[in-house]
Amino acid sequence: MSIQEFDVVIVGAGLSGISAAYYLKKNCPNKTFTILERREQIGGTWDLFRYPGVRSDSDMFTLGYSFKPWQSDKSIAPGDSIRNYVKDTAKENDIEKHIQFQQKLISSSWSSKEARWTLDVEQNDGSIQQVRTNFVMGCSGYYNYDKAYTPDFNGIEHFKGQVVHPQFWPTNFDYSDKKVVVIGSGATAVTLVPAMTDKAAHVTMLQRSPTYMANLPSEDKLANTLKRALPPKLAYALTRSKKIIFGAGFFKLSRTRPAMVKKLLLKGVASQLKDKSLVKKHFTPSYNPWDERLCAVTDGDMFKGINKGNISVVTDHIEQFTENGIQLKSGVILEADIVITATGLVLKNPNDTPVFVDGKQVDFPSAFSYKGMMVSEVPNMSNTVGYTNASWTLKADLIHAYVCRLINYMGKSNQDYCVAKVENPNMDPELAMDFSSGYVKRSIHLLPKQGDRKPWKLFNNYFLDFLSLKMGSLQDGAIEFHRAGEFFNSQEDIQLSPKSTAS
Repeated sequence: MSIQEFDVVIVGAGLSGISAAYYLKKNCPNKTFTILERREQIGGTWDLFRYPGVRSDSDMFTLGYSFKPWQSDKSIAPGDSIRNYVKDTAKENDIEKHIQFQQKLISSSWSSKEARWTLDVEQNDGSIQQVRTNFVMGCSGYYNYDKAYTPDFNGIEHFKGQVVHPQFWPTNFDYSDKKVVVIGSGATAVTLVPAMTDKAAHVTMLQRSPTYMANLPSEDKLANTLKRALPPKLAYALTRSKKIIFGAGFFKLSRTRPAMVKKLLLKGVASQLKDKSLVKKHFTPSYNPWDERLCAVTDGDMFKGINKGNISVVTDHIEQFTENGIQLKSGVILEADIVITATGLVLKNPNDTPVFVDGKQVDFPSAFSYKGMMVSEVPNMSNTVGYTNASWTLKADLIHAYVCRLINYMGKSNQDYCVAKVENPNMDPELAMDFSSGYVKRSIHLLPKQGDRKPWKLFNNYFLDFLSLKMGSLQDGAIEFHRAGEFFNSQEDIQLSPKSTAS
């Protein structure tokens, strides 16, 4: 069996993976790399999700790359436009030739003696190919592509209609003139419900509890004016900066003045609805703003559908499915031809793709997350996880630039690998995400923890992360740098060796 060798392997050719490749080509031009993509196309999330109306729920000035201006007039963009943006970025930067498609990572094994990862990669025919590399950049996202969350609904087997999860939307699925019930009120439901009114007879959004919603225009008039008056890169940078500052400020205000922000959001909803009584009944959550992610309603499409009678919102619990619909706890029966279960994602369990360090499997739940991008005791491996309270790409770009700093330092200082070490055994562990969304609460116990101090504590703040990852010293007391095999003598006995630090 032939073995491929690279300096760096990127796992995933979606929004994050193409960003990682760009930074490697720019900042580490002498390093060889490949991208392993399990699917058949570039795009990741934006290639997987194909349900009606799929779009960003963040503006494209911050979801887009810092190095490639978003040119469309739509700041809240449809999924196919985002997919094309990612593909164009790969093509413009000569990244496509580095991508290997239909490559599924099965396991990763690190050898400190060789300072190499050996990756077992499943091919499309089921055979296993090995790839060896010095550094792995995980860019395959945070949720499971093969599984979606659907509660164990009582009696669902008796329902005679169709049940579909948006993550696995059937090609050419026809819902014309059908009564549709969408279960859920998160970002997917808020996107899907108004989009289905063009063909469906009626769409009902069934929720257990309300979600905060904010009406956002799909176009940013100021951004479009700047784009026509200034050079593209300057206009993009100005709009991007404005969006970052506003987003961070609004999140901070939500945390410090939740009652005020709640009042502001509910007032915005009330201004969109003809029937004001619906606000308290269906749009007033019990939690504070940003305890869960805010849902963007683009150009008021959800509210317009409600006002026209094309959309109904029901807040209740499901008692059971019937042959022709759903019976609620209140006794009400919702008739349905089609039920869409927009009930959430399943976070990846990192232990499902085993990682071994010198023969010992890494137990991710007992490990600590370093700067939100590496795991304690796991050498030369980063994992790109974006923000929950802002655009994903903001953090991704910072992580990829930081990894390039690490790689370049190791090259200049004649070191082969870096590893984050928890020096203080008394550091208190904290949950990896301070977020109460269902998909997080269901799986948070599977993830590495964060610590109670820097560099183990997550900021969830772009400006603080910029200072830490872009401007901060590599020497922070947590990262160690080593030569291959320095802990092994000729008899492969472990010996002490001084650690190296960086500046």
